Amino acid sequence: MNSTEYYYHYERESLSMREQVREFLKGAAEMSVELGKGCRDIVKQSLIGRDDDSFLVKNFGKDSVIGRRIRVPLNIVSPHLRVFSDYLLPEDKDPLHAWFVILFVFIFAFAALSIVKTEDSTVAPLVKEVYIHPPSADRILLPDGRYMAYREEGVAAEKARFSIIAPHAFLSSRLAGVPGLKVSLLEEFGVRLLTYDLPGFGESDPHPNRNLESSALDMSILASCLGVSGKFWVVGYSSGSLHAWAALRYIPDKLAGAAMFAPLVNPYDSLMTREEKYKIWEKWTRTRKFMYFLARRFPRFLAYFYYRSFLTRKHRQIDKWLSLSLGKRDRALIEDPIYEEFWLRDVEESIRQGNAKPFVEEAVLQVSNWGFSLADLKLQKKRLGKGILNWLKSLLRDQEEYTGFFGPIHIWQGMDDRVVPPSMTDFVHRVLPGAAVHKLPYEGHFTYFYFCDECHRQIFTTLFGIPQGPLDIAMEVDQNPIENNTTEVQEEVILGDCTTD
Repeated sequence: MNSTEYYYHYERESLSMREQVREFLKGAAEMSVELGKGCRDIVKQSLIGRDDDSFLVKNFGKDSVIGRRIRVPLNIVSPHLRVFSDYLLPEDKDPLHAWFVILFVFIFAFAALSIVKTEDSTVAPLVKEVYIHPPSADRILLPDGRYMAYREEGVAAEKARFSIIAPHAFLSSRLAGVPGLKVSLLEEFGVRLLTYDLPGFGESDPHPNRNLESSALDMSILASCLGVSGKFWVVGYSSGSLHAWAALRYIPDKLAGAAMFAPLVNPYDSLMTREEKYKIWEKWTRTRKFMYFLARRFPRFLAYFYYRSFLTRKHRQIDKWLSLSLGKRDRALIEDPIYEEFWLRDVEESIRQGNAKPFVEEAVLQVSNWGFSLADLKLQKKRLGKGILNWLKSLLRDQEEYTGFFGPIHIWQGMDDRVVPPSMTDFVHRVLPGAAVHKLPYEGHFTYFYFCDECHRQIFTTLFGIPQGPLDIAMEVDQNPIENNTTEVQEEVILGDCTTD
């Protein structure tokens, strides 16, 4: 998409949203007017009523307690005000009404001057414009005709001892991966890291009917096209964990394991108890709760808010755009220049296409029916149906059959995380007791996963053990020549089904 097409598409989306918002505001204004008229009638009936019996006359009239107390000061001030009234006020205006208007205007002007003075005393932050970089991603052509952009780091495919695929979170892109992860650490452990743009993000084409199952299939095709031999690990961070959960459900045979960091789950999950929901929702801002409500009930309105926030082509901090509540350590991290440089570039890539639709789709996936439950991932004996045929099958089986994900699941959770609260991971652990949960005291949502060399080494050691470096290709060929040749032929067939751009 060239720059002309991009701006045309961007303006067209903006105009359509303006029409929707205009109609919505018209309806809201009409309702407000009618509500105001009703309130006015109620006030007249309940407070004013008849002149002698009204609430205002009884409590604030001349014969009331308040009226008697202020009568003397008013009698003293009235002659002086009458002099000003003769010179300042028009003859055809009621003096009482006119002085009330003057007093109101004076108070309003004083308040406005106070606000201006406060704003002038603080230096306004410099607003940075979003810069859309020239296309530079490697892409593959998927079987349905879509292009998927990806990024590759670490050792080469033929030398990879371990392969990792990391889907990105909301308002992110393939450039995120594991922020701050050093190539030297990847080489030390013999790891190949693959990241990609979700449909409609970055340089990936949108998907016409996207869901979590299609997301898992995209991940599987990406692994096959890029020559990932054997099983791979999936890494899910924050809202990117949705796609990691989907991979565990729909392509479990291709996964060696899962590493989750502050994993988000559906906050409306039917498996949650009322207490679990309360502990999760109480940590979120009112705006974020409202956005979740819109995503679940009125997703079309999300586009309006997105075009007024991160699609305005002006940069802001992540907590402002996504209405996040952050702890002290997270706050300090996002104000660090290193993080700011990473964040600006990642966001610019994420919103490259200027279309709110993929972001709306992603938000809806977070709160809608996934098509499966976390309980489906639990390792458990397969239940057979009722009937004589199923009973005979159970007698003929040599061993018990199991369902769920057989590989390891590791979850890292910061205990000071207010974006994905620890109570959400507690819920996941209740449903999936076999998952290994690593609780991190004093860590927030970003601090353990972003730009922490020691943390990244701890993670790799937990997942892969002692570092052994890349595979020695010569040794592998000498020891298993037949098996290696067979693998090469299989990889050629798989790669032949994909086209790189």
